[in-house]
Parts: sequence; structure tokens; C-alpha cells
Amino acid sequence: MAPARTVPDLSFLLDHTSHVLRTKMAAALAEIGLTARMHCVLVHALEEERTQIQLAEIGDMDKTTMVVTVDALEKAGLAERRPSSTDRRARIIAVTEKGAEVAAQSQRIVDGVHEAALASLPDGDRKALLKALNLLVTGHLATPAETTGQARRARERHK
Repeated sequence: MAPARTVPDLSFLLDHTSHVLRTKMAAALAEIGLTARMHCVLVHALEEERTQIQLAEIGDMDKTTMVVTVDALEKAGLAERRPSSTDRRARIIAVTEKGAEVAAQSQRIVDGVHEAALASLPDGDRKALLKALNLLVTGHLATPAETTGQARRARERHK
């Protein structure tokens, strides 16, 4: 006999909405030939001079995934690896002029996907959801618990 649930299944609710949002985002960005990872790298590389390692940390990507992502951006003419202006040993990801244009377009797409999701809620509920999620990610759920098992890590929050 299964135990009775005493509280709503928060894990399911967050996982399901996150999964569906990611699929909608992937489909929308695919229309301009980008992935969410490519978008993340372009936008954060435009903010300031960042190394491939720094961008991988921001996007929660392992080294192999980051290399593949930057290779795709280079092949599309959207970014290139260059020596850092502050550390000759480091290489940064520099966004090309074409890449900056694509990043602006992809940001509009990302904003539109987020707005469509939020617009499906009444205004008061939308504000309450955003307030509650922000409280969780800055409070009780700000830091993952230490565990001996492998837990799949979610992508970092990006502004």
C-alpha cells in the first residue's frame, strides 16, 4: 500500500514546469539556429571579458559541453577564442558583431518564452509565483545539499 501524500509534490511541479519551459525554449531558439547553451554563452560573454572556464561555470556546463558549444558558435561565425587582455595565459570567448546581433535576437526570444509562460497566469498569481520562487532560490533552496549520491544539477539562474 502506497503511503498517503500529505503535501503537494513540489519536486514534480517544479521539474515538470522546468522541463516544459526548457522544451519551449529549445524549440523557439532552434528557429534561429541556437541552443539555450549557445544563447547563454553569447549573452554572458557580451557582459564582460570572460574565459571559457568562467562561462562554463555560469552555464553549468562541463568542459566537453563547453568546447562543443564554443566550437558551434565559432563555426557559425558568432564567437571566437582570443587571448585575454589581462592574462596572456587565458583565452576568452569574444562575440563577433554578427554574434552580438544574434544574441540580441535570442534574448528577445527568451524573454518572449518567459513572458508567454507568465502571461498564462492572472497578474496577482504571476507576481506571487515570482516572489515565492525568488524567496526559495535566495533562501531555503539557494544551496544544494551535500550528498554522496549523484543528483542532477540544474542550470544556474541567469538574469
